[in-house]
Amino acid sequence: MENLDEIKYQEAVKRVQKIKGFYSHLAVYVLISLFIVVKKTQKIDEGETIWHAFYVPFFWGIGVIIHALNVFDKLSFLGYNWEEKKIREYMEKENKRNKFE
Repeated sequence: MENLDEIKYQEAVKRVQKIKGFYSHLAVYVLISLFIVVKKTQKIDEGETIWHAFYVPFFWGIGVIIHALNVFDKLSFLGYNWEEKKIREYMEKENKRNKFE
């Protein structure tokens, strides 16, 4: 029973580390994006549009969103629940195969 509690504890630790990693990613994204936007908007020439100031933050923001969805289990095909379900599925198939042998 203690082994099961230890496994659950280790899973909780991994989950908290993933969340902490996401918040670090988000903080770096916000700070660097603000810096980029401020610097780029100060140097807009006549031929440039405002889009150039938001180019990097926009695409990096897509990555941050995907990271958030993955960490908070909103992407079922990439999240922890998917892995757990697949493991159970394979174990059940193996148990059924062993029953009939």
